[in-house]
Amino acid sequence: MNDLSRLAIHTMTTKPWDLPTACAKYSAAGVPGVGLWREWLEGRPLEESRRMLEDHGLRAVSLVRSGFYPYLNEAEKQAACDDNIKALDEAAAVGAPQVVLVCGAKPELSLPENRRHITEGIASLIDHAASVGVKLSIEPLHPMYADCRSAVNTVGQCNDMIDQLGDEWVGIAADVYHIWWDPQLAQEIKRAGKRIIAFHVCDWMTPTKDFLTDRGLMGEGCIDNRGIRRLVESTGFDGPIEVEVFSTRHWARDQDAYLSDIIEAYKEHV
Repeated sequence: MNDLSRLAIHTMTTKPWDLPTACAKYSAAGVPGVGLWREWLEGRPLEESRRMLEDHGLRAVSLVRSGFYPYLNEAEKQAACDDNIKALDEAAAVGAPQVVLVCGAKPELSLPENRRHITEGIASLIDHAASVGVKLSIEPLHPMYADCRSAVNTVGQCNDMIDQLGDEWVGIAADVYHIWWDPQLAQEIKRAGKRIIAFHVCDWMTPTKDFLTDRGLMGEGCIDNRGIRRLVESTGFDGPIEVEVFSTRHWARDQDAYLSDIIEAYKEHV
């Protein structure tokens, strides 16, 4: 992927940089897209963040993250609804076309109950998503997170939910870190078709020192990023390719050198 026109980098990937620094560095390196984590919007008006992106020739490709729908009481249910509405409004304000959903899970609930809460929670947001013109992008998470981070763990489960919800305002964010292992991946991506509206890349380190913060750059681990990209593109997907790396090892590095390595890894392995 020598052409960088589809490259986007999540602000969490270069965690030590604040938004002004990330915008300046990404723009200077020829990176056109930004996956905005909501923490990077704090402390300034949303209009200012949008102007900052525009002034650097950048576009927000996604807002990360919302979701966390399962609840143990009505107060938790309402709080999740309020935060999801807020996220949709934030995405619209900064020009992001989608909000990435980490759907949540409560270990006190059964998996079917968690998934029912998630489906109902997303359904309750569709009208607002349509009113602000922002899509809801379900990100299936690796099953190691099924206890408390997300009870949605495969592209197939996303497809089953969207069969119920409709796909006009609901889609799928396919992150290689979470889906690379799935023996049904090819057939479920084919089934998803136009529902794939986001594609995230990184790598799985072996041995993994931490399941959250030891991701690798593409080519450092065992994920076939290029092969999965081709699977996703076979659906007609031609949108941004978002680099999302959680790595204490890479965050501790010189971030300018790290950004250069991100771009080289994207060219070589995606």
